[in-house]
Formats: sequence, C-alpha cells, structure tokens
Amino acid sequence: MGAANSALAGVDAYAWLQGSDVTTLQACLGGVEGAYKAMATSGNAQAAQDIAAVSGPCTLLAGGTKTGLVYPFDFPDPDVIVVNGTYFAYATNSVAGNIQIIQSTDRTHWTAVGNALPNLPSWAAPNATWAPGVVTIGGSFLLYYAVDVGGPGGGEECISLATATQPQGPFVDSSTGPLECQPSLGGSIDPFPFVDADGTPYLLWKSNGGMPATIWVQQLVPQGNAFAAGTQPAPLLRPDQPWEWGDVEAPDMVLAGGRYFLFFSGNTWTGSGYAEGVASCSGPLGPCTNLSTQPLLATDSGVAGPGGGSVFVDPTGAFWIAFHGFIPGAVGYPNSRDLFIRPLDLSGAVPAVG
Repeated sequence: MGAANSALAGVDAYAWLQGSDVTTLQACLGGVEGAYKAMATSGNAQAAQDIAAVSGPCTLLAGGTKTGLVYPFDFPDPDVIVVNGTYFAYATNSVAGNIQIIQSTDRTHWTAVGNALPNLPSWAAPNATWAPGVVTIGGSFLLYYAVDVGGPGGGEECISLATATQPQGPFVDSSTGPLECQPSLGGSIDPFPFVDADGTPYLLWKSNGGMPATIWVQQLVPQGNAFAAGTQPAPLLRPDQPWEWGDVEAPDMVLAGGRYFLFFSGNTWTGSGYAEGVASCSGPLGPCTNLSTQPLLATDSGVAGPGGGSVFVDPTGAFWIAFHGFIPGAVGYPNSRDLFIRPLDLSGAVPAVG
C-alpha cells in the first residue's frame, strides 16, 4: 500500500493537469488514507474493504479501463486463474500479506480477498515472497512462489510450494526446505506451473544469476509436489534480442490450437524498457524459438514497463493477458506496478495484444 500511495501522489498531479474531477481525486486518496488507518486500528481485513471501495475512483484517475487498468494498486507479478466463472488473481507480497489475492466476476471490478499465504515455512525469510503461480491438480490448488531463505547463511532465492482446498486459500506450506534453488546459477525465481493436454505437469522458472539469464523447465510428478524421478532441468530460453537487455524472466506457457507459446518478460523491471515477449515451442520441454524481435507488449500511452504476463481463458474461450505496469510519469520504485488486463489474439502466426 505504501507503493500505491506513492503512485497516487503522482496520479494526484496528473489528475490536476488533466482537469480530473476533484471529488473523484478526494475519494481515491481518502480511501487510501482510510485503509492506512484501518491497518493500525482494525486490521488488514477492514483495510482491504476500504481499498476495494475506492478501486473505481482510483482507476479513473490512473487512466480508466480503456488502458486495460483494472486494479490501480500495487499488484506485481500477477497470476490469474478462473474457477467456476470467478477470476482469482495472485501477486507479490505487500502490506496485504505474503501473497496478495483479489477476485472478480467480470475481469474489470476486483475485490481484495487478503493474504493467500498467511504463514511461511520456518526456513523462509519474512517479507520476501513474490511471483506466485497457481494451478489446480487433483482437486487441490497448488501455489508455487519465490522466496528468500532465512537464517544464518541464508539469502538464497528459491522456489517453494503451498497447497489449499480452495482458490482463496489459506495456502499452507509444510515444507522443510525449498523445492528448487540452483545456487550455482544465482538462485531460482518466477515459478510457473503448466499442465499439458495429457495431464502431465511441468514447472517453469528463471535462474537469477544472469550467466546468462535462463528460463528453465522440468517435469513434475502427477501430484505436482515434486520433480519427476530421473528428470533434470532443461533450458527453454535465453536472451537473444536487443530489447531484452540481457534478461528474460517471468515465464508463462500456453497451449492453444495445438501450439505451445512461451510468454516472458525482458529488460529491467524498474524501467520503462521492461516489456513482454513470446516464443514458440515444440512442446513443454522445448526447444523454443523467440518470436519477438520487437516486444509483444511495450510501453505506450496507457502503461509503462509492462511485464509479468499471465495468460488465461475466460468462460467463453477467449484469451486474455494480465500484466503489471507503471502509470506513465510514475515509473520505477517505489511507485506501484498496477494490474492491467488486455485481450490476446493467438490465431495468427504471432500472438497479438489488443
């Protein structure tokens, strides 16, 4: 929420320049102030309600839904799933909790649910959980997430797994250690679970050492809670385009029309050069070919530094991409990376974002 408040300060000035309705501005900033007070007196549940109540006014100030903006508060590294017609979105930690969760019935109006992961395993460091990826396997909801290892000698960036019986959580991580770390490669982050058409689950992630940056994949056991015996991580993608600036991350794999697409982010997340790309793969284990000599989704008049894409299918079968981005004019930490959703066309030779 601190980052959201910083962004709203920028929105305040932007709103005056654009001649926005002062009443709308007051409603937005008043709601954020009320949420801060609620956190000190009534707890996070009331704060979440206060934020949800002013989502509409704050969205209008930040450009409105015409830009794809649907949640004008800090919500980085989103992952969206659809369960029985309801959309659930998960994101990196904030004052709302270790893993943020919001829900919607129409993709446009979102309500804060709270903290999807109330407790961390004893080996994990606090306040360092990010980039969740959620999948349903065998009636259970599995949440993979990146987390720092705590304690003496800690600090490694690793991947862990929590489970729940419903999408809202609470997710429980009963592990005694990380699922994956790759310490020799600088750590493992940005996990994304993918289930193939035959039901075989895989986990994709990024090694964080930049030697070079690499997106990896490995087959999981049918339950999704461990890697399959006899398997090893396989590299899927490394940076090979100038716009990526030597970095690829935040993988998201989609099977559509018999074709496998690997969506990813490139460049530096703190700047306006951050963008979304896509590769074509022969299967979950690759090989993959980068299709993005130029970004699939880049900075425009409505968003700056878009990335962390999450592709999902609505109940009608249409594809959408959720992603985070800065409001133009308020780029970089500590400004908010808000939640955007735009239509995605996978019918052509190269995917296109609407």
